[in-house]
Amino acid sequence: MIVNYYATLRQLVGARQVEFPLTQGCTLRQLVEEMVTRYPGLKREMLDQNGNLQSHIHIYVNGRDSVFLDGSLDSILGPDDTISIFPPVGGG
Repeated sequence: MIVNYYATLRQLVGARQVEFPLTQGCTLRQLVEEMVTRYPGLKREMLDQNGNLQSHIHIYVNGRDSVFLDGSLDSILGPDDTISIFPPVGGG
């Protein structure tokens, strides 16, 4: 599975794109857990103190925001899915 990181998250990971070999039936929540285990700096940016996804982080599965998926973070991922993760951005 391919995960694309944007903006400040890209700096924490050290790459624009990372491949995660996940098992069949893996959920988006399990992927997030794997990401923060592999890249501990992401934990502070992505999760609150209870381990829940920060509301300002947007995770897209094949171009669709995870908040609109039937299972949200408990959605089952496929091996060919593309995940994109966006932190809050600002500018003018």
